[in-house]
Amino acid sequence: MPRNISRKDAKEDAKALSFLGGFASFFAPLREIAFFLLWLMVFVGVASAQKKAAPIDANKHVLIINGPGGEAAYAHQFEEWTEQLRSSLTEKFGFDRRNIRVLSEKGDARATAEEVKKTFATLKSELDANNVLFVFLIGHGSFDGKEAKFNLVGPDLSASEYNVLLSSLSTRRVVIFNMASASGEFIKSLAAKGRIVITATRNGQETNATRFAGFFIAALNAADADTDQDGHTSVLEAFVYANRLTGDFYKRAGRLASEHALLDDNGDGVGHDKLEAGEGLLARATYLDSLSVDEAAATAATGRLLKERTRLEGEIEQLIARKANMTEAEYDATLERLFIELAKVNRSIRQAGS
Repeated sequence: MPRNISRKDAKEDAKALSFLGGFASFFAPLREIAFFLLWLMVFVGVASAQKKAAPIDANKHVLIINGPGGEAAYAHQFEEWTEQLRSSLTEKFGFDRRNIRVLSEKGDARATAEEVKKTFATLKSELDANNVLFVFLIGHGSFDGKEAKFNLVGPDLSASEYNVLLSSLSTRRVVIFNMASASGEFIKSLAAKGRIVITATRNGQETNATRFAGFFIAALNAADADTDQDGHTSVLEAFVYANRLTGDFYKRAGRLASEHALLDDNGDGVGHDKLEAGEGLLARATYLDSLSVDEAAATAATGRLLKERTRLEGEIEQLIARKANMTEAEYDATLERLFIELAKVNRSIRQAGS
């Protein structure tokens, strides 16, 4: 903001603050103080819309299926990703540990077809329409040209069989992350209203071991993954961030990328790698941290308000810089209009935060 402003200019600017009544008149001789206090008013109350520590949210449930590695290195990597994912969800995003179920190659709850079906039967009895279920598949996958499967201990389950299991649930929101090789074929079978389906590959021909899971976990822990700076990380933001990290990995290594993650959330069975063609809207309004479906929509609205506030602040600064080239009436009218708009936006942000 410009600093060397004459007393005459300060008085002129005070006219544009007439909607603040006596407050603005009192501070007219001290223009910088008046503006400082006005900015302070804008920011007061917005703090509630900024990032808070996520409370425990019993509304969200998680199923992580850690498939067999086949080789020791892969088995170790899958176990490591599983633990990192569980840690991120509980420590940063407020998921209740009691609502996180893990099936793995070893341990009491093994990643077998029978155990997967038992787990879904339990979820069917526990979840209602307002719950949100996140399903993470970490491991290897396969595609024989007709049917896509995720590798389990013993017989595997196909994409169509997972669709049957998911369709038995009453919850209206399910988010599936198939982060295995050849996972792209799952989109066609799992696409449905209220579902967000994310795959590490774009088809069944990308059969090499994937790295998307590791980069997705990195996205969960990255401060800049919240790209719209609304204080919450959406499924879309985490997906886009992880996709970018995956692409960067192959570029830095000088290798041809063998995996291209896709997202489908409009139920058409066609995945995309970004927000386009009606894709990504549901994922943008579904948050990993502690927000219900309705709260997520409200938070997305708050994010738009924060962007609008930033835009108005920029316009005010640009207007002040152009003052010398404007008539007094035009300057006063424009400045007053912008401050009124700013006050309205701030009030909306404050109401949303409360």
